[in-house]
Amino acid sequence: MRRLWIFTILATLLLFVVCTPVLAQEGDPPQEKSEPLTISTRYPAQEIAIGDNVNIALTLRGGTPQIVWLEVEGLPEGWTATFKGGGKVIRAAYVESGNSISVDLKLELPEDVQAGAHRFSVIARGEKERAEMPIELTVQEKLPPSLVFEVDLPTLRGTPDTNFRFNVTLKNEGDEELSVNLMADMPPEFLVTFKSGGQEVTSIPVGANESKRLSVEAKAFVEVPAGTYQFDVQAQGGDVQAATTLLAEVVGKPELSMAAPDGRLSAQVHAGEETPITLVLWNTGSAPVRNVEMSASPPAGWEVTFEPEQIVEVAEGQQVEVTAKLRPPKEAIAGDYMVTFRARPEGTIAESAEFRITVRTSTLWGIVGVGLVAVAVIVVGLAVMRFGRR
Repeated sequence: MRRLWIFTILATLLLFVVCTPVLAQEGDPPQEKSEPLTISTRYPAQEIAIGDNVNIALTLRGGTPQIVWLEVEGLPEGWTATFKGGGKVIRAAYVESGNSISVDLKLELPEDVQAGAHRFSVIARGEKERAEMPIELTVQEKLPPSLVFEVDLPTLRGTPDTNFRFNVTLKNEGDEELSVNLMADMPPEFLVTFKSGGQEVTSIPVGANESKRLSVEAKAFVEVPAGTYQFDVQAQGGDVQAATTLLAEVVGKPELSMAAPDGRLSAQVHAGEETPITLVLWNTGSAPVRNVEMSASPPAGWEVTFEPEQIVEVAEGQQVEVTAKLRPPKEAIAGDYMVTFRARPEGTIAESAEFRITVRTSTLWGIVGVGLVAVAVIVVGLAVMRFGRR
């Protein structure tokens, strides 16, 4: 019985010893777990061109203050990797607890690098930790510099005073930005200008694989005859250039004028009578004037007709006579009136001439007036003689 009590006491003590640390551990406040060491970059997979150098921004972060050593594993043969921080070449960085630090990885590729995907890893080694960041660079073959012209309408038609505006697209099909000079070989009678965004330019920058819209404007500064004029436009950037040919078709321009044969813009008519007035139409332009319709703006009550009323054609450098027949009303008062004659060609602006028309009364009415005056004088004379005797 005594042995049983001893055994029970020993068992109880043993159980107390075993459970006490566990209870103490459960009662302690929980300890914060520190962050692991990490290395990261925002762009772990990139595309580059042959001949380009690469900078990759890396971020180091850890929960324990420590020195972190940096290295690259699996770097392709011939490539050079350099870590930079604070503007200096580094091999390691000190990472503070809970803070991040930025490091740049500079890669230099050999000239004979092969196009395709290249993979390697950036390793960060701490005192007891290791972090890894896989990187993939896809090398593309770099396109050589190239310039190309694209023209919306290479041939335009107009008159000698037309401003010929050609819409052009200049494309840089290479992988390098170019500073492009713009030139034109033009006829001596023309002036050619280049415009970009409404501004006159002689050179423009064109980025890699970029297109620029241009307008090439050609205008004659002297009177040019009808014909086709050629403009050779070039764009040169470094050792590359592009060229295109633009054509301006100059068609003749009709120029109509109107006057009397002697140049005087005046005439005399009689009230109630039809009076012919001769008008001369001259075409001083470089194209025929066609389908000319005649019209007039006379005073109210006047009649105006033309012979002929329509002229089919007035050739360049030629003239045609037209007869305008005016008939003022019988009751028209003597004096000066203004009559406007118009000649309206097809497809161009009308020409007008303003004539001063002097209206005279009929000769018969003049004779009647003189007779009335004479009768009045005789009557007055007789009256004086008769009553004067008294």
